[in-house]
Amino acid sequence: MDPGRCLLFLDVDGTLIPFADRPGDRPLTPTGPDHGNPLLHRLDPDDGDRLTALGCRLVWATTWLDDANEVLAHRLGLPALPVVTWPDDDEQPVGGPHWKTTHLVRWAAGRPFVWLDDEITDADRRWIARHHRARALAHRVDPSTGLTETDLAVVRRWLDAPGPVA
Repeated sequence: MDPGRCLLFLDVDGTLIPFADRPGDRPLTPTGPDHGNPLLHRLDPDDGDRLTALGCRLVWATTWLDDANEVLAHRLGLPALPVVTWPDDDEQPVGGPHWKTTHLVRWAAGRPFVWLDDEITDADRRWIARHHRARALAHRVDPSTGLTETDLAVVRRWLDAPGPVA
């Protein structure tokens, strides 16, 4: 892995697979089993190219774990990506950052990162600002629409801003 390259942590449910049908939804040509997920038709196969074009090191940051590579990567035209593994904690912090936040900062190990997720809050942004020495963008994706061009424009502006990010 290029140690200077910005990481992009990528959630799946609510981010790549919206909870509502996208306008003009088009079903994917089946390319494998649905693994029990009836919402796979909501994946936009063009998201893979759009995310790759950002020039970041893509990393799955989802409870799908390795299933993201098995089920989703080829549907998005992506190679197998690194996967953040989560601890077996069942406790969700109350009133603090999302349970993923501390693990993503640890995984980033001081490198700049973008995190796209539908559950990000200001508590996550504050925690990251206090505990991560490099630049970071924690961007909340609307779970009803999933990743949009507007979200990607926010990421591009952040990547293009002054400072070492890519």
